[in-house]
Amino acid sequence: MRKRSSVWEMPLNRGAPHAYAGGMSERILFAELEPLLATPEPPQLGPGPRPGVRSIEDLRATLQRSLTNRVSRAHEGRLIEAVVLLWHDHHEPAHSIVQDIENADGSFVHGILHRREPDYGNAGYWFRRVGRHPSFAILAERVARLPVDGADHELKQRLLAGGRWDPFAFIDACAEVSRGDESGSRGRFLREVQRQEFEILLERFCA
Repeated sequence: MRKRSSVWEMPLNRGAPHAYAGGMSERILFAELEPLLATPEPPQLGPGPRPGVRSIEDLRATLQRSLTNRVSRAHEGRLIEAVVLLWHDHHEPAHSIVQDIENADGSFVHGILHRREPDYGNAGYWFRRVGRHPSFAILAERVARLPVDGADHELKQRLLAGGRWDPFAFIDACAEVSRGDESGSRGRFLREVQRQEFEILLERFCA
């Protein structure tokens, strides 16, 4: 029997009431799923794997319990699953999900996946398909508040040229760090930026 590529291949109970038509319910769902991103270390800029991540089976069981009959469109559940799997370094199953989601949200996650692979040219292709994503403004605000060492101030300015988030500058910065030591201050800052990126997308997909 073929394994399901996503928990969202299961039949959905379309007649069930959806739990978060308003702001309160979406915050409840995000609060319920946010612990799935509570690993000892955030994702590396590269593919990993790193210690402390959860198995695909464990993650999918948790997602199935939390999400079944609680999202209004199946692609939202698939995007949540892809973000969580990618956070836990399960690149192939995350890729099998996002490659079939042909919108800006799917392209955003697809771009992150290839940036971490790393396939920087392919990541740039997918971020060009994203266009000006609504999450970029939120990410710019959060990155602007992140503390940086003096030597990394120029990097922060590059990522926020003109006060706007530049995903292509972030790809370039990740490529530069990949040629050295990710454990330095620059690598730690970029991993924190990436953490914000994941959290913003998860919050968006829970809405």
